[in-house]
Amino acid sequence: MRIMAIDIGAGTQDIILYDTEREVENSLLMIMPSPTVIVARRIHDATSGQKSIFLKGGLMGGGSSARAVRQHLEQGLKVYAIQDAALTINDDLEKVKEMGVRIVDGNEIPPGKPEEIVLQDIDVQAIGNALAGFGVVMPDMFAVAVQDHGNSPNLSNRIYRFRLFEKLIDEGGEFGRFAYGRDAIPADLTRMISAAHTLGDKGVVFMDTGPAAIFGALFDPAAIQPSIVVNIGNGHTLAALVKDHRVTALYEHHTSSLTGEKLQQQIILFAEGRLSFDDVFSDGGHGCYVRETEGFDAVRSVMITGPRLNILKNMLPEKRHTELWKKLHFAAPFGNMMLSGCYGLLAPFLREDI
Repeated sequence: MRIMAIDIGAGTQDIILYDTEREVENSLLMIMPSPTVIVARRIHDATSGQKSIFLKGGLMGGGSSARAVRQHLEQGLKVYAIQDAALTINDDLEKVKEMGVRIVDGNEIPPGKPEEIVLQDIDVQAIGNALAGFGVVMPDMFAVAVQDHGNSPNLSNRIYRFRLFEKLIDEGGEFGRFAYGRDAIPADLTRMISAAHTLGDKGVVFMDTGPAAIFGALFDPAAIQPSIVVNIGNGHTLAALVKDHRVTALYEHHTSSLTGEKLQQQIILFAEGRLSFDDVFSDGGHGCYVRETEGFDAVRSVMITGPRLNILKNMLPEKRHTELWKKLHFAAPFGNMMLSGCYGLLAPFLREDI
């Protein structure tokens, strides 16, 4: 069986082509720019050329691309978008219109021949072309991770996102609760549904990027449970307390708001059950939910993964929290830190005890 795992982050899209007849370490790998970064570049090019743009395709990750749209409008240039693509900018289409985006029918041709830009989280053709150059055929199965805040036009997406996590933890917190088959994705996870639509019946597993990285990091042999696993991503930092392969607590903040010292302190408070939702939310983060914790002393390993792990790794020795660093390991599942999310997506195919 061959399956491609694609973990789509704010800065990169990390890709593994896994073949069950080979060792995991012999999988084919790619670390490429994130789709939102690619779209943002195309928009910036149009801005520089003083050209209007027409956003087609569907709902994808915002971030860089949404900021590029705003900057384009600030230059007095026109932005047209079909409805599905416009949802990338905001769940509330009225707010999108107030920004100055002109929403048009998919069959309508905007005036002035604007630059057409297709919004999509997965560019199957681009990945296939890259592999074809090396004589590699695309697989028939895909597992995909995207960060999905959920459809929340009337509520902070930070609050809404954490309510989704709280429900999964209250239901047991097992891996399977965080992973969805193509036909089982909740209706409000609109970005995930859009990715599934792109892949059709080839999409078999879908997850949020944070939990995918958490479960992937647990493949590192140093991950002895109960464990705190921290994914320091380009956009978000998510920490989970995992016991018996169940998530019992979650904490998420924006990476740009964290320093090594601050993250250390919050990991300790999180493990002790002394970090509240309001503590994190009022600081601009997503939140914190602790259903079960036995305190930091009961934690046997602290696993750090993600592309921004240097926030901790580069700390001066005298600023490191001694007790935390006794348990701290920089996770490298199957020898590769950048692919923790992909290994989490592949967990059902790699391990039976999840």
